[in-house]
Amino acid sequence: MTVALIPARGGSKRIPGKNIKNFFGKPMIQWSIEACINTQLFDRIIVSTDDDEIAEVAKRCGAEIPFIRPDSIADDYSTTTAVVSHAISWLQDRGEKFDLCCCIYATAPFIEPKDIRAGYELISTTDADYVFSITGFDYPIQRAVRLDSKKYISMVDASFYEKRSQDLEPFFHDAGQFYWGRAQSWLQEMPIFLSKSLPVIIPRYKVQDIDNLEDWYRAELMFKALREDNL
Repeated sequence: MTVALIPARGGSKRIPGKNIKNFFGKPMIQWSIEACINTQLFDRIIVSTDDDEIAEVAKRCGAEIPFIRPDSIADDYSTTTAVVSHAISWLQDRGEKFDLCCCIYATAPFIEPKDIRAGYELISTTDADYVFSITGFDYPIQRAVRLDSKKYISMVDASFYEKRSQDLEPFFHDAGQFYWGRAQSWLQEMPIFLSKSLPVIIPRYKVQDIDNLEDWYRAELMFKALREDNL
């Protein structure tokens, strides 16, 4: 059995109702649920939430709500690994047996089934603990600058001052879309970035973190542009 787990906590402060706020005609979480369904990989698609309204919307969109997330892992400091570990423990305590669980964020409207499937192929054919989506920084981080106490600029590492951008090593960051992991890795709450992990690289134009209203508006512009270009 293969499980998709979508964490969707209630009480978003910066974007009220973020997980079920309308995004191009659908509740935001529906984009993630539909991506899971369209992979045809998952035996169960579960939303872990502490919120009755989110639970009702998620059910209408095709997900299961077999439990309500405990308050102990439903605050601003709860980690993704703790939430997934709880879900796996809950399922295993009821006799469910499975090796792989994919955590998919509820605010990932750019997520594509083909990328989730690519992650599944990687974790199924390697000994990786996790496989997750990453994307490249849009500017060489080696040329980063900082401000001192008087607001003067200095380079973080001046040795890169005369280096051409094309000669610098590319660096990547979490794309915030999906995280395949072995059940045992999740249960041990092994840190995703510090374990034996492999990437699925997502183009930068299909990645937008959505933490505040500025992010939301940017995501809307990107989504509209992608639709117009059929990308």
